[in-house]
Amino acid sequence: MKKRNSHPRRNPFHLRRIAVLGATGSIGKSAIDIVSHNADFEVVLLTAHSNSKQLDELSKQFPKAECLLTQEADKEKLLRAIKQANAGITINGISGAAGLEPSLAAIEAGSDLALANKETIVMAGNLVMRKAREKNVNIIPVDSEHSAIFHLLQDKEQLTENNENSADKLVSEIILTASGGPFRNFSIEQMKNITVEDALLHPTWKMGHKITIDSASMANKGLEIIEACVFFNMPPDKIKVIIHPQSVVHSMIRLSNGVLYAQLSKPDMRHPIHDALYWPRTAPSTLEPLSFDSLTLEFSKPDTDKFPMLSLAYEAAKQGALYPCAYNAANETAVAAFLDRTIGFLDIPKVTEYVMETDWSGDSYSLEAILNADAGARFKARAFITGN
Repeated sequence: MKKRNSHPRRNPFHLRRIAVLGATGSIGKSAIDIVSHNADFEVVLLTAHSNSKQLDELSKQFPKAECLLTQEADKEKLLRAIKQANAGITINGISGAAGLEPSLAAIEAGSDLALANKETIVMAGNLVMRKAREKNVNIIPVDSEHSAIFHLLQDKEQLTENNENSADKLVSEIILTASGGPFRNFSIEQMKNITVEDALLHPTWKMGHKITIDSASMANKGLEIIEACVFFNMPPDKIKVIIHPQSVVHSMIRLSNGVLYAQLSKPDMRHPIHDALYWPRTAPSTLEPLSFDSLTLEFSKPDTDKFPMLSLAYEAAKQGALYPCAYNAANETAVAAFLDRTIGFLDIPKVTEYVMETDWSGDSYSLEAILNADAGARFKARAFITGN
């Protein structure tokens, strides 16, 4: 796998300037909690999509920060605010494809990127990673699974500095853990009757509606498979998924000698956010540590017959080009239709499979081509849903 930029270009720990995109969402709230309890950070930009009340409260808490309600602003105003924030690190907690261009704007501005918006890498991984290299900025994953892998791989790279074997040769497999969502023990027959309310009851994590539905269908893990392939430069057949309902093991790497290394912590998104903000150093935290008292850990193989979004994600990753972008767009459109009660839960993978039957070869380094593929896939998904 390609090494990340391991030496930041500036001292990031003297009142590091932070922009928080999606500040009123689940990631944003966790990020605000971290920076509120640490004097090392200065918040310079806060954005929210529509929650004006919470954004107004944040503006009082951080009076020096620019606060922008993006639903009322045009896209160019948001991108301009990101570029002008002069942030040392930007936390992107925006949901869905809408997070791609803000990520690119942060990179273009020379800001490191703490990335919770997995669609940035799924839709435009080749372009985004190239831009990050050109601007010499670091992309630090915030998803708990990718954060775990990121830090585990970093440790392995340090261990191999004086070793004749590279980290690429030492790491034989990346294992993503998945909670399995609320329906992991359902039969396919039972899944036919899943309601929106059922799908929004996640047993472990408290998240926004879209990502909660994605967790229930395991599309979220599908997106993470694609993201891991790009971010860690690993082929799809080296990325495995295992069901782990307790969400305590946040992913693992297997070395060529067969040994597994895992990262364990309580299922609290503040842990990976804290680590991303302080990277590359490990800083003390006031977060509750994991206790092994009465701790039981379970693992099982995912059922791709019940959760075909996993198989479709592997196929998208294998095909490359603009297939991952189409996978994401089709899923987003299908999830929106499910939340609107236009389609059933089991129709989400049907919509996605239909869209992916189209040829999505194209230039994955071109933002124009990526945005066109995104729009085209959404059009096809809507046509399938409406029968037109």
